[in-house]
Amino acid sequence: MFNLIKSATSQLSTLDTCQLCGVDAQAMHSICQDCWNNLPWYKQNIQRQEIDISVACYYAYPIDRIIQKFKYEQQLHYQTLLAAVLKEVRIPKVQAIVPMPISNERLVERGFNQALVLAQILTKDLNIPVWQPISRSNQYSQKGLNRLERLENIDTQFEINELSKIKYRRVLILDDVVTTGSSIHALKLKLEELGCQKIYATCLAYADN
Repeated sequence: MFNLIKSATSQLSTLDTCQLCGVDAQAMHSICQDCWNNLPWYKQNIQRQEIDISVACYYAYPIDRIIQKFKYEQQLHYQTLLAAVLKEVRIPKVQAIVPMPISNERLVERGFNQALVLAQILTKDLNIPVWQPISRSNQYSQKGLNRLERLENIDTQFEINELSKIKYRRVLILDDVVTTGSSIHALKLKLEELGCQKIYATCLAYADN
């Protein structure tokens, strides 16, 4: 059923057809109704590191490929679809959205922070700001590390920026894919240092370790 469009050029020539199957007419969020219904929906909460994380989908085809193309191949036309997927989960009443930070090295490599792009779409709908009080350095791959190694690796990566007069008590952490939840946990600890009292988290997809 799903047949991801391989290039931006082919998509430009089929503006009215589904971005996934490339056959049926777009019905919502740039894809057809059938493709939308058959995304690997999860729409539940999982608990990682004692944090409840609302998850839109399983990290399975085709959402996994869409995220990869968006994140690593700069196919930014998928941002509308991915933001719509996030809107399918319950978003709590918060004062600001905190996109998962990426290191400067990752930013140069990719050209953008995928979580920030999606957060900017959501904040327009929710009429709340994007808040980025935490920066990230020394970002290394977590692949192949066990739970303890991931926690030790992550804990040293997040740093509080210069303290701002603007602070929020209720915030939402936004990430793309969650596995162990170690990144969300480390970010949550830093936000607590800034005085945040209610910290929620949501992500596009849940992947097994």
